[in-house]
Amino acid sequence: MNLTESEAPLCLPRRPLTHLPAKPLPRGTIDTHFHVFRSDAPLNSPRSYTPQIATTADWLAFADELGIGKGVLVQPSVYGLDNRVLIEALTALPDRLRGIVVIDPEVGPDEIGRLDTLGVRGVRINTRNKGGLPLTAAEKLAAAIREFDWSLQLQINPDQIDDLAVRLPPLNIRFVIDHLGFTALDGGEWRQYVRALQQLADHPGGYIKLTAPYRLTSQPGYAGFAEVVRTLAASHPDKLLWGSDWPHTELWSDMPDDADLIDRVQEAIGDPALARKVFVENAERLFFGR
Repeated sequence: MNLTESEAPLCLPRRPLTHLPAKPLPRGTIDTHFHVFRSDAPLNSPRSYTPQIATTADWLAFADELGIGKGVLVQPSVYGLDNRVLIEALTALPDRLRGIVVIDPEVGPDEIGRLDTLGVRGVRINTRNKGGLPLTAAEKLAAAIREFDWSLQLQINPDQIDDLAVRLPPLNIRFVIDHLGFTALDGGEWRQYVRALQQLADHPGGYIKLTAPYRLTSQPGYAGFAEVVRTLAASHPDKLLWGSDWPHTELWSDMPDDADLIDRVQEAIGDPALARKVFVENAERLFFGR
């Protein structure tokens, strides 16, 4: 292992699918959060992790086996501002994929227009990983993307949620909070953060991703996740999105089982009509309307 790898440890490989979910995904399901990695693509340094290779073809095989119709490819922090791997995937699958990029806040409208034509529908702010854009970039990015009807995708810490509640609504753009705002599910503190997430979802442009419970708790069975999902599905069914978080980067133990993750979300939602909103309709409206 070289110095760069030791500073940015190699993630665990994803688990192969050995079984399907107990209940099939709704027809037309959209995976709103996944990443791909190409073996010859240069990695950012410094970075928070070194990814295992997981290509667009690998995701397609995964998606086809599970019955996932479309996907929203999210730029990972390890590629920084270099969106070439993502753009290559969008170009190859223009009817099936949309993308969330990471761009310099100073990028002009011509470049944003070019990316929009290729299927990009948002910009990612990531305050948790090296190589991500900071929250202070939100205002400038919002001004740049507003006319293109893109969204801001935010991977943040839960102690930033109150700041978001003040910062985001006046920007007059759509925004998506990744992974339940990284709200820790252990103990009872998550309840105050879920209320804050609901307040963000009260905004016409606010959406929440029901993703990656293994990042929110170390407890077996992801204790608390089902209760959070049920709470949000009851209050904001039109503002929730599902994503696989495939291939589950930045894990060094306890790689999750994808069929199990899907089962847990579907069981928590329960109602097939609500499930269709979360897995299909909300994402179709947000990312594939054009």
